[in-house]
Amino acid sequence: MNYSKKYYVVWTGRHPGVYDDLNDAMEQVDDYPGASFKSYASAQEASDAFRKGTARSDRNDVGGLLLNAQRHNIPEAGKPDYMQFPEIDLNGWAVDAACAGNPGRMEYRGVELMTGREIFRIGPFEKSTNNIGEFLAIVHALALMANLGERHTIYSDSVTGMSWVRNRKVKTQLKRDASTEKSFQMMERALSWLNTHSYDVKIRKWDTDRWGEVPADFGRK
Repeated sequence: MNYSKKYYVVWTGRHPGVYDDLNDAMEQVDDYPGASFKSYASAQEASDAFRKGTARSDRNDVGGLLLNAQRHNIPEAGKPDYMQFPEIDLNGWAVDAACAGNPGRMEYRGVELMTGREIFRIGPFEKSTNNIGEFLAIVHALALMANLGERHTIYSDSVTGMSWVRNRKVKTQLKRDASTEKSFQMMERALSWLNTHSYDVKIRKWDTDRWGEVPADFGRK
C-alpha cells in the first residue's frame, strides 16, 4: 500500500533543516529548549517553509486531505480488521505499553492507525509498571503532536492511563529507588507537560472486545 510521505522541518533544534524521517527529526528536537518543527506533505512545501522560517498556521493542510482520500482506496483484503469499523478515526494514533512482570521491564510505543507505522518507541525501563507506561504513552503522543503541529485522535486501551492524564495526577504504588528512578523522572516530566500545556485532542478508549487488540499492542500476551 502506498501512503503519502511526510517531510519534517526543524527550525529550532540541534541541526535545523528538512528531514524525511521522523526519528531523524526527533533527534534534533527531543529535550531541546524552545524546539520548533512541523510536518509537511511534500519536499517542496517543506523546503519553502524552512526557507521562510515560520510554520504554516493551517493545521488541516494537504497532508491531512491526502490521508483522508487514501483511506477509501485501500483494498479490502489489505485492511487490518479494525479498518472495517467506520466509528474508528483512521487518522488517529494508537498507544500501548508492555511490561514483563508488574513491576518489571517496561516499554511503550505509538503507531499510526492508517499505516501501522511505529511513530515512537521508548524504553525499556529497568523497573516500572504497565499503568505508568500507558500514561507516558498518551502524554508522549500529546507532546509529539504539539511539536509537530498536528492533531490526531489518540486511542488507548488503558482506563487508568487515561484517567491519570485527565486528572493530571499519577497514583502508583511503585517505590522510588535506583531501579525505578528513570520511570519517576519521566512521570515528573509528563506531569509538568500536562500542567503547562493545553491540548485539543480526543483521547478515546480502544474497544478491545469489539475491535480486537489495540494496534500498538506488543503482541506478547
